[in-house]
Amino acid sequence: MLNNKKILMSFILYCILNHAQAEVLVILPESGPLARAGLSIKQGFMSAYQASELETPIKFVNSDKKPIAQLLKQNVNKKTQMVIGPLARQDVEALIKAKPKVRVLALNDASSQFANVEQFSLSKQEDAVALNQVLQNDKIKELYVLQQKDAEIDNELFLISLLTQTNYRLNLIEEAPKKLNKHTGLLLLGNNAWLNKLPQLPHKNIYILANAVEQGQTLPVGVKFCDAPALYGSEWPDVIQAVQENVIPMAYQRLIAFGGDAWHIASQYLAEPNLKSMQFQGRTGLIQVNNNQIQRIPHCYENTKKGIRALL
Repeated sequence: MLNNKKILMSFILYCILNHAQAEVLVILPESGPLARAGLSIKQGFMSAYQASELETPIKFVNSDKKPIAQLLKQNVNKKTQMVIGPLARQDVEALIKAKPKVRVLALNDASSQFANVEQFSLSKQEDAVALNQVLQNDKIKELYVLQQKDAEIDNELFLISLLTQTNYRLNLIEEAPKKLNKHTGLLLLGNNAWLNKLPQLPHKNIYILANAVEQGQTLPVGVKFCDAPALYGSEWPDVIQAVQENVIPMAYQRLIAFGGDAWHIASQYLAEPNLKSMQFQGRTGLIQVNNNQIQRIPHCYENTKKGIRALL
């Protein structure tokens, strides 16, 4: 009987120690061309992690110039509870080809799929879905599209995504119209400096992408856009604190918010490994997870004379 008690106590101690040693592996670029993006995601991830109650150890690995298959082989072991990352699309593709046995939350989308790999991103397809809903609410039946020169390739995926959802006409134009009909909209695709150099614009039915919004810079009155809600409210103190510590362009503020949402998704799986679905209002929008598929729906806004207001 005493022997059995010793065996039971040893087993319980083993389970406790084994659980305590469990860790999360985060693969991000910390050097090279994607370093600033990777470090912004890391900053948001750690801000959210420190604000949570989970104490699972986090191990960061630099993905720059290193084959993903090699990184997985060197760093994934019996202690690895979950992998988060990588960031570059080609690295996500390589990770899927490696067919990891551990659950992975990849931080970009890829053309291929694998059961253990969930793909979470700030995708332009999701931006198109959100903006299309605004267009429908405004009863737009025809949309003029004016693009900044030399930036067309950056907007290609967004326009393709928008086209697949719409049943109204999209017309590429060379000059912004001064007036619009009631059911006609104007989509302006370019950065903030280009946007503010355009001649007088209509005050209604004007739409832009989030990359035209810059902190401290003006926006034409009446423009509507969809973006990460953490940048426009006080609901996420971890993002606010991270941003206040340094003057950061809004593109990297979005990545800080993205990192925070990545940790939130991961923390739910750490708490409930068999979780199949979840939904929450995140830093980057409404996050819905069903059967390894993640959908992000950004919040949408309008710039008024009194400032930016949320659209219902």
